[in-house]
Amino acid sequence: MSYSIKHLFHIAAPRTKVSDAISSVEGASQWWTTGTSGSGAQGGVLEFTFGGHGVMKAKVEKNVPGELVVWKVLEGPDDWAGTTLTFALDENDGKTRVRFEHAGWAANGDHFAASNFSWARYMESLRQLCQTGKGEGFGTANYRR
Repeated sequence: MSYSIKHLFHIAAPRTKVSDAISSVEGASQWWTTGTSGSGAQGGVLEFTFGGHGVMKAKVEKNVPGELVVWKVLEGPDDWAGTTLTFALDENDGKTRVRFEHAGWAANGDHFAASNFSWARYMESLRQLCQTGKGEGFGTANYRR
C-alpha cells in the first residue's frame, strides 16, 4: 500500500504563468526554495536545497507547458526517494485549477503529516507568487517560520 498527499486549489493567473512558476528554476526559487538549480525541461534534473535541512533531487518526467509537470524524486529524505510529485493544471471559473499530488509514500507517519502541512504552505506560496509576484519560499524575504 502507498499513500499520497493531495491538494486542490485555484490561482487567479493564466495556466502558462503557473506552469512557468512550477517548472522554471527562477519560479521554484521564489515559491519553494531559493536553493533551486538544474533544468526544469523534460528529462532535466532539478536540485532543491534547504540550507542545512537537506537536499532533494528530482528528474523532470513530464513537462507539458500549461498542463502537467511531473517530478520523480531521485534523492532526498529516505521516505521521499522514489516518490512522484505531480502538478496538473486546467482552467476552472476563469482561474487555474491546480491538482497537486505527492504520491508513493510507503507510510503515513509523522514525516508524511509534516510534509503534508509544508506542502500546503508551499502551494499557498505558489499561489501568492503567481497572483502578487511575491512567493514565500524557503530563504526568501517573505518566508514565514
